[in-house]
Amino acid sequence: MTQFARYPLAAVLVATSLSAQAADLTVTMRKATADGTSDALGTVTVADSDGGATFKLDLRGLPPGPHGFHVHENPNCGPTIVNGARIQAGAASGHWDPDATRRHAGPEGDGHIGDLPALVVAADGTATQTLTAPRIKDSSLLKGHSLIIHVGGDNYSDAPLMLGGGGSRFACGIVE
Repeated sequence: MTQFARYPLAAVLVATSLSAQAADLTVTMRKATADGTSDALGTVTVADSDGGATFKLDLRGLPPGPHGFHVHENPNCGPTIVNGARIQAGAASGHWDPDATRRHAGPEGDGHIGDLPALVVAADGTATQTLTAPRIKDSSLLKGHSLIIHVGGDNYSDAPLMLGGGGSRFACGIVE
């Protein structure tokens, strides 16, 4: 008789722990360019937790300060043309909004589900914190979307600027 056969609860806990680890998603973030993406800037590892999806950042080469961070609708980091202007990572489309709220309200608000906590980059260009998105209860739903880091911060509102005022897209990664 194996050790786990004698202790069925232990076997269930070990199996649950192993399956939770297997469910983690690792997204490579790349610098957004006018032609698509270039250099890898590091990774974001997404996992489920009791408090919502966690986003563990291991990034470098970013401008210091606060940055908007969002799940975007499409799994595409290519550029688009809007009104004659080239938009870096524009093919990612807008913030993931499966409930069609059409409103930016931050990670705890009642707007886009894709509104994540703003990330803060250290003076040396690194971001290594873990952020929690309390409204995302199943990280597997992020597959087939993209993560975007914006040039500017995020005020979790559509005023005075739309989508928190984050501005252009600095980095993009596809969630697979």
